[in-house]
Amino acid sequence: MSASPIYPTRDVDFARAWLDVDLGAVRHNAQRLRARAGVPLVAMVKANSYGVGAVAVCRALGVPFDDQAEEPDAPWGVGIASLDEAEQLRDSGCTGRVLCLQPLLANELPRALALAVRPALHRADEILAWGALGERETPAPYHLSIDTGMARAGVRWDSVAPLRDALMVHPPEGVFTHFHSADESLASRNVQERRFAEALAVLADVLPPECLRHSDNSGGIVSRGTAGSPGALARPGIALYAGLFADELGLEPVAHLRARIIDLRDVHAGETVSYGATWEAPGPRRIATIAVGYADGYRRHLSNAGVVLINGTRCPVVGRVTMDMVMVDVSAVSCTLGDVATLLGRDGRDTLTVEMVAGLAGVSPYELLVGLTLRVPAVYHASLRSTNPSSP
Repeated sequence: MSASPIYPTRDVDFARAWLDVDLGAVRHNAQRLRARAGVPLVAMVKANSYGVGAVAVCRALGVPFDDQAEEPDAPWGVGIASLDEAEQLRDSGCTGRVLCLQPLLANELPRALALAVRPALHRADEILAWGALGERETPAPYHLSIDTGMARAGVRWDSVAPLRDALMVHPPEGVFTHFHSADESLASRNVQERRFAEALAVLADVLPPECLRHSDNSGGIVSRGTAGSPGALARPGIALYAGLFADELGLEPVAHLRARIIDLRDVHAGETVSYGATWEAPGPRRIATIAVGYADGYRRHLSNAGVVLINGTRCPVVGRVTMDMVMVDVSAVSCTLGDVATLLGRDGRDTLTVEMVAGLAGVSPYELLVGLTLRVPAVYHASLRSTNPSSP
């Protein structure tokens, strides 16, 4: 593993814990998703790219920056959920298209315009207000949000007619909906698609022919098989980071959580480990203490349930995960102080996937990913496929 990140980052304390981020895997995953969808992508980089670093991910994907030209296979744009996220990208020099999928309040629209953000709008007064902002002949682009069953944001599919006048004055660049369970139920996806089509039919004569239609999130892309996504764009999020659908799509792990062994001890039969004495040694055991805990995003629910890779061997978490430390049974592996444990990601030929670790913790892969950089620093690498995690 290279000790030097390929993008600037904070100083890394390799004596404790860190998150290795494989940007080559991000690129690989984007290429797989683009090929599967058959249309350009809106790469979702909200929540700091699901915890792994939005600026680094955008650069890796070839999004244009002040000092970086747009690459031919770059996504059409990137998706965020707040203007603070957009500001972080703009302050870093990002000049690519930024689409905010979360509704903005009316008083946020001037800031969105100043940041060159494409907002998601669905109220007539806000569409007119957006079109009136600034001093330009052509109003700034926005995307019309249509709710087809998520009941979270957007105009209801059966209530779009009152928007016609506003859309005639200020037509959108794009129009979209969001699936709630496309990968779990094709029937639900089909219902939402039918509703989306009904709404588009009502607005057919006021939407410009070039209006960009999009609906597929990661689950939607997977649900299509090899048929490809309808419309003009697809919006993968969790799949970019191999949090879900890794096996189905041949995705590579992006996030690799590492920490050092900082203590080793022998315990005897009947002795207990960690708070609450929830684990009792069934016989003589060798116990390693690892410098990572739930303050670093390694969930407390992994107590007596998680597994850790040490020198390529799976070792069980024993006792409760504490704020700063985790104890594991290393009786089956040779290890010493300072050795690296992989709590998520690849070590040698074995991989602890996001979906697997999240399943052991009883949380969603989304929750697991976004909490990984609570305290640990991220280190960015061009590729981790042929590296050794124990020698940073």
